[in-house]
Amino acid sequence: MKVTEKSRAFYDVFERKGGPAKQATHYCPGCGHGNIHKMIAEALSDLGVAGRTVLVSPVGCSVFAYYYFDVGNYQAAHGRAPAVATGVKRANPEAIVISYQGDGDLAAIGTAETIHAANRGENISVFFVNNAIYGMTGGQMAPTTLIQQKTTTSPLGRMETVHGNPIRMCELLATLPAPSYIERVAIGEAKHTQKARKAIHKALRNQMEGRGYSFVEILAPCPTGWKMEPPDARAWMLTEMTKVFPLGVFKDEGDVREGQWHRQTAPFDPERVSQYLGASDRQDKAAGEAVKLAADLNCKFAGFGGQGILSLGLFLAQVGMRAGLQVSWIPSYGPEMRGGTANCQVNVSAKRIGTPIVERPNVLVVMNQPSLDAFAGSVVDGGLLIVDTSIVQKAVGHTKARLVKLPATEMADEVGSPRVANVVVLGALCAAVGAFPPALVEQTLREVIKKRNLVDMNLQAFHKGHAWVTEGRGA
Repeated sequence: MKVTEKSRAFYDVFERKGGPAKQATHYCPGCGHGNIHKMIAEALSDLGVAGRTVLVSPVGCSVFAYYYFDVGNYQAAHGRAPAVATGVKRANPEAIVISYQGDGDLAAIGTAETIHAANRGENISVFFVNNAIYGMTGGQMAPTTLIQQKTTTSPLGRMETVHGNPIRMCELLATLPAPSYIERVAIGEAKHTQKARKAIHKALRNQMEGRGYSFVEILAPCPTGWKMEPPDARAWMLTEMTKVFPLGVFKDEGDVREGQWHRQTAPFDPERVSQYLGASDRQDKAAGEAVKLAADLNCKFAGFGGQGILSLGLFLAQVGMRAGLQVSWIPSYGPEMRGGTANCQVNVSAKRIGTPIVERPNVLVVMNQPSLDAFAGSVVDGGLLIVDTSIVQKAVGHTKARLVKLPATEMADEVGSPRVANVVVLGALCAAVGAFPPALVEQTLREVIKKRNLVDMNLQAFHKGHAWVTEGRGA
């Protein structure tokens, strides 16, 4: 006996705001999203991967996917789903990551993220719902709106000379060498639905097998946005949309036809990517010593623009990376090139880093008074606070942190230029933390400083700061 039931990749009850009909979806009658949701959920159940799936949905009619799918869910900013999906997949290569997007999202504000994720061959599955209109926000013209199609922002119909032509995403992405699989299907008659179901399965299997980027475009009706009855909307989609967006496979590296889908780049290799990103357990022993952290470093560096604050963070991240550790670096700065505020957040850890944000630093470097006033209170008890006393004159009131005071800018001036004060601080930080051998830092500075005539000055600045702490002069 065959039992028909809801896929286990769905929640049993759709807990939603704004209404008692929790067993129903919020989609309009005749909308294609519900059918597509069902096919994705069935594929996840069939393949047995729902428990390790993460679905990323951005702004648009897809925004409420987390109401329905009993999987990991991320809500992404408008158009940024491929970027979020890339981060999720790289942080957890074993996850099955889905980017679920509409045409107003993927083909408009998200064009850049889509193209670059495809061009990198990210091992994710992208399901692109094309209904030729902005469905959620009132029926405005989308990048995929057909010529002469009327919308709320093109009431006389889309005009080629005014609005341009509809964007064909499958054809566009198929010109790139890295994508593995690209197909356009439709939600229409039974034969179309079967092909759509197979395409969704294939895109997910490709990801399971590490084949790289898969993209399935699904033509779907939007009766409300098109101001049609559902049967008429489906008929218009099959007769008119398919003229502009022909159905079929545009690229498939699994196809055995010789030369049909020539790939110019190396196949996706998760292990190679992990090694490149520093995710392996290897140690860089060029300095002759293994590096072990007593504790993770959660750092914030702050000062004026022009003091090398961001470079200080990059230098530390580079040292950590060459030591075989996990690192992250996020800059924040005002529009001014000089004199404005600047800070960055750096994490160095032996384990994968869950978030690059540092709210409670255990290492804080401040190189001006406003930064001390703004951030000193955020340092964890027992953390490290390094202050450039050449510029910071006010007494430090944060007494629960280990305080290192050094006249970094004056010391840098003695070496040859106040602009290497950040490297003086780097030396003091490495000595205070006691984790990074000077030889490793020297090697890193030699490799990352672009102007070769400045290498010796930076090395002198580093050792000057390092000695300041090791000789006990910073207390």
